[in-house]
Amino acid sequence: MSSKAALVFRVAAVAEALSWLGLLIGMFLKYVVESSGEGGVPVLGMVHGVVFVLYVITSLSVAKPLGWRPRTLVLALLASIPPLFTWLFEKWALRNGRLDGPQRLTHGGVGLFERVPEPANA
Repeated sequence: MSSKAALVFRVAAVAEALSWLGLLIGMFLKYVVESSGEGGVPVLGMVHGVVFVLYVITSLSVAKPLGWRPRTLVLALLASIPPLFTWLFEKWALRNGRLDGPQRLTHGGVGLFERVPEPANA
């Protein structure tokens, strides 16, 4: 994984997960602990919204350079909905060669949770 597209995607995925985490902590403080004030929810909500949109745009932008099939792109986009799933998707994509670019995806039929076979000379 050395491409700029992969690095940009990884940063966006982790940032989206961290912004979700920040928002969840703020909502916990506001609604469960019932601390005085808003618990940062308005600011954290706006930050998360901006990072969410950047993650979606980044996913759409890197899909072609990384050689993602439509299914991988859909999984990346769906990962933005549940909290912290973008980070899980990023780890899965890294482990399965989805961040290595199109040359690594020549092993047809690799399933969602199957590992990509390493080349024999590696």
